[in-house]
Amino acid sequence: MIFNRTTKILLRATVLCMLSNIDYAQAQASTSPYHWDNLPQVKQPEFQKDTIDIQQFGAKGDGHTLNTQSIQEALITCSEKGGGVVLIPAGYWLSGPLELQSNVNLHLDDNAFLQFTTDFDQYQIVEGNYEGKPSARNQSPISGRNLKNIAITGKGTIDGNGDAWRMVGKNALTEREWRDKVASGGLVSEDGKTWFPSERTKLAHEEKRSVLLTDGKTLADFEDIKDYLRPNLLVLTNCEKVLLEGVTFQNSPAWNLHPLMSQHITVRSVKIKNPDYAQNGDGIDIESCSYVLVEDCILDVGDDAICIKSGKDEEGRKRGIATEKVIIRRNKVYLGHGGFVVGSEMSGGARDIFVEDCTFMGTDKGIRFKTTRGRGGIVENIHIRNINMSNIVDEAIFFDMYYWTKPPQANEVQEIPPVTVETPQIRNIFIENVSCNGGKVGVFVRGLPEMPVQHIHMKNLNLTVNKGVEIKDARHISIENARLHTASEGPIVYIESAKDIALNKLDVDKKQPQHVEVHGANSSNIAFENSTIDKNKVTFDYGAHADAVKVN
Repeated sequence: MIFNRTTKILLRATVLCMLSNIDYAQAQASTSPYHWDNLPQVKQPEFQKDTIDIQQFGAKGDGHTLNTQSIQEALITCSEKGGGVVLIPAGYWLSGPLELQSNVNLHLDDNAFLQFTTDFDQYQIVEGNYEGKPSARNQSPISGRNLKNIAITGKGTIDGNGDAWRMVGKNALTEREWRDKVASGGLVSEDGKTWFPSERTKLAHEEKRSVLLTDGKTLADFEDIKDYLRPNLLVLTNCEKVLLEGVTFQNSPAWNLHPLMSQHITVRSVKIKNPDYAQNGDGIDIESCSYVLVEDCILDVGDDAICIKSGKDEEGRKRGIATEKVIIRRNKVYLGHGGFVVGSEMSGGARDIFVEDCTFMGTDKGIRFKTTRGRGGIVENIHIRNINMSNIVDEAIFFDMYYWTKPPQANEVQEIPPVTVETPQIRNIFIENVSCNGGKVGVFVRGLPEMPVQHIHMKNLNLTVNKGVEIKDARHISIENARLHTASEGPIVYIESAKDIALNKLDVDKKQPQHVEVHGANSSNIAFENSTIDKNKVTFDYGAHADAVKVN
């Protein structure tokens, strides 16, 4: 009999649990045809060799002339002639918003600098998408809808001029940066803590105005807060066969790259850069897309770096389009809230995602799964391997189902709601070969009492962190061959209200704390096999029973 890699991992986890006397009869084996030896195949666009230079349409690369019309005419003309390449040569090209065209490759020469204007009147208010919900947005600097065979390539730079759009908190800047920001114009809040680029932005923020298109609102209703409706730098909606390669995308007003409900997308060797204070300054948000390849990219952003999304709450469930068949490999992430992230807007689901050979340096979290009650949606069949992390601010591996909601205190008695279509699920996640030097927590798993995080299998972990492993409201969690170097005097492993937990070959330095804490009467079937844990240093509290744990 021939087994694929996923099947082998599941069998290994099952054997591990049998050794630990854990009943895994209810384990959900993946029915997906995809595994490491059979990855999804992403189609690439192809273009005619015909080239049109934007200078043929009167464009001037002087950093002053507004070239919107010239560049747009070049794109349309190229497409009407059957497609090809629209060339942006070396120079400083200023433009308003552009709409890509089918069968056209927008190519930037090495020293081409395409920057989008700070004249907000050039951007129309349009119906857009904010965190998976219909909303009023300013037109994106670059957009495309219902297109096929499109690309942005080359070694030039695309700059969204995001600083002109963003309000900034004083505590996010150095003293000199704050002085320069105030001196540049704009307004400062009465408490002196926030800088606003315009009156409209200040009004929207202070009145806590919603940008969502609800309650019969029209686009005209948002004119008084227009400047507040920050656009994503690049939005591609319902497009097919897309290539983004070699270009630097930077300084986006909101998210940087946002493919939405699109298929066969390749993002290769791009650099994505945003200031660390850029709120909503995500690198790439892949939303309700399929057949996606992100490889050899460098990201340094102010929010999540590489993020998987599929819509938020009821709107996302109604859309019902999962993000699936995704390959993410050989990427480097510097600052950001998370290196690889799933959620929190995952109401349409996420599955069949493969992440390998990535390095995360200085991100808040490394591998991050986040959701909350109300989202619904299923995240499953996620495969992650060969990840290096350095100087992670918080958690290296993180699962949390209390995003933007107050989690219960330790051992807090809760009223458990029923499971409904609004209940999110995270299951069948495979993580192996992870090294992390620096972080508060190595592995953090927190599910819901009515819907535990389940079937998470981790293998070959080397974690130098303050605290080791925390697991709460989870089932069928296995960690095999993990070495923990911790600095905290707290427990090396903390388990609360969790069942069917298998830790095999857990190695802890003898000079480090050996203490394990198990809390809650619901905790059971917890096994430490072939580990350096001392069974005499396992403590039980809040109704936990000694027979819930077996050591070696």
